[in-house]
Amino acid sequence: MPDIQGAAQLFDHLKPIIGVVHLPPLIGSPQSTQSLREIRARALSDAESLIDNGIDGVIIENYGDVPFYPDSVEPHTVAALTLIANEIREHYPKIPIGLNLLRNDAKSAMAIATIADANFIRVNVHTGAMLTDQGVIQGKAHETLRYRSTLKSSVKIFADIAVKHAVPLAPIDLLTSAKDTYHRGLADALIVTGSATGKSTDIDQLKSVKSAVPEATVFVGSGVTSYNLDEVLHCADGVIVGTSIKRDGVTTNAVDGARVRALIKVREG
Repeated sequence: MPDIQGAAQLFDHLKPIIGVVHLPPLIGSPQSTQSLREIRARALSDAESLIDNGIDGVIIENYGDVPFYPDSVEPHTVAALTLIANEIREHYPKIPIGLNLLRNDAKSAMAIATIADANFIRVNVHTGAMLTDQGVIQGKAHETLRYRSTLKSSVKIFADIAVKHAVPLAPIDLLTSAKDTYHRGLADALIVTGSATGKSTDIDQLKSVKSAVPEATVFVGSGVTSYNLDEVLHCADGVIVGTSIKRDGVTTNAVDGARVRALIKVREG
């Protein structure tokens, strides 16, 4: 069975809010214009804005590396993410840190998280298969879990259910997928999202997933704002938030500390 207590106990708050550090295009990606030094500085600044304003954890994404590799990324991308994750860890030794290596390189994410002393990874397609703009992506839970065992790693796996920017190859039952991802894919936590980055998550779907797998920790992974946070946290165990806490609500902009504080204020009532 997944280590549900381990997933829940990563965070000090009962209903954690995880902020996203969206990295600019890394060296080697088509839209890359910044040096690694500049990218590291931006990542650390965003992490500081999140953590110093009350966020409970951060997750680092190579968001600017479009178009994404469907599976394994290049070694220089792994090296860059390792440096950035390690730098944030050195500045914040106790904050939970996650990695999402887009589009679906769970093995490299697991390696980076283990080496950099991070706590969890996000896997967009952990079980089953989805049709995406990268083509068909198949889950590799069997490889990811065995690789974690090989590394003797304690890094947790947060897995998306019917991930955003994707559609199933054939009609699937969302609740069966949730059960399979948790019980057969052995994910430590589940993530429910909207259709795309920044798009709201369907509350009825969220409730259904939580009811189908009541023993699982369930996060909402897109579309969270200070306006809907109360409703979302009434059903979810936590949230991952990015776009709404950026300057002017633009995903690629820097983190806006005032927006982070507003979100935390809503949760604290």
